[in-house]
Amino acid sequence: MYAFNYERPTTLAQAIEQLKAGGQALAGGQTLLASMKQRLLAPELLVDLGGIAELQGIVKDGDHLIISAFTSHQTVAHHALVLQHIPGLAQLANGIGDKQIRAMGTLGGSVANNDPAACYPAAVLALGATVVTDRRSLAAEDFFQGLYSTALEPGELITAIRFPIPQRAAYAKFKQSASRFALVGVFVAQTHAGVRVAVTGAANGVFRHAGLEAALSKSFTPEAVRAVVIDASELNGDLHASADYRAHLITVQTERAVRHALA
Repeated sequence: MYAFNYERPTTLAQAIEQLKAGGQALAGGQTLLASMKQRLLAPELLVDLGGIAELQGIVKDGDHLIISAFTSHQTVAHHALVLQHIPGLAQLANGIGDKQIRAMGTLGGSVANNDPAACYPAAVLALGATVVTDRRSLAAEDFFQGLYSTALEPGELITAIRFPIPQRAAYAKFKQSASRFALVGVFVAQTHAGVRVAVTGAANGVFRHAGLEAALSKSFTPEAVRAVVIDASELNGDLHASADYRAHLITVQTERAVRHALA
C-alpha cells in the first residue's frame, strides 16, 4: 500500500471541500482498501465519511423510504422501517458478505462502485429508486451505466437514496461461494404500475428484464416465470458459470424471489 493522507470530516460541507481538493471518498472501504493493498489504486488523500451524522439514517417520507448513503448494510437489514415497508430490501442487505462486511459496508459505497455482481444496484433499479447527490437527483435508469460505471461526476457524492415503497418485493441470490457476491441475483418489485425485475451478476452491469416484467405483470406467479425464455447470448460466461447456466439461474432466482414476495 502506498502512503496517503487521511481526513475524517464531521460535516458534509467539509467532505465536499476535501473531495474537490482531490480527495478519494472512503465509505465502507470493502473495494477501495483492498485495491489499495494490491497497489491498484494510490489516492493521496482519503476522506472518511464515517463521521458525518447527516449521511446516516433511515426515514419515511410519504410513500418513500429515504436511506442516507453511509447507512450500513447491517442497519438496513434490521431497521424497523425497512422491515415494515420493504422487507425484500432488508433481506437483500442481510445476505451481503459476512457480519464484518455488513457492519462496515454502506449503501452509498456499494451503489457508487456499481460492481456488476453487487446486490444493491438490483434493488435500486427494480424499485425505481432515485439516487440523491450533493448536486442533483438521478433516476436509477440514468445512474447505472455499465461495468463499474455510473453517472457520477468527479467529486460528486451520493447523500441518500429514495426508495418508493412497493406493493411487494423480494430478492433471491445464488452466491459465488468464495466472494459471496451474486453469481446471479434477481430483485422483483410489484408496484401499481406493474412489475419491475432487475438482474445482477449475470452481465457487465445490472439490467432490467422486459420479458420477465411483462409476464409477471400479467400473472405474479412462479408459473409465469417458467414460460419466459432467457436469452444467454448477452450474458457473461467465466470459470464460475457459463452464460447458459447464468440464464438458467435467472429463471430459478426469479421464481424464488416471486415466492418470497408472495409469502
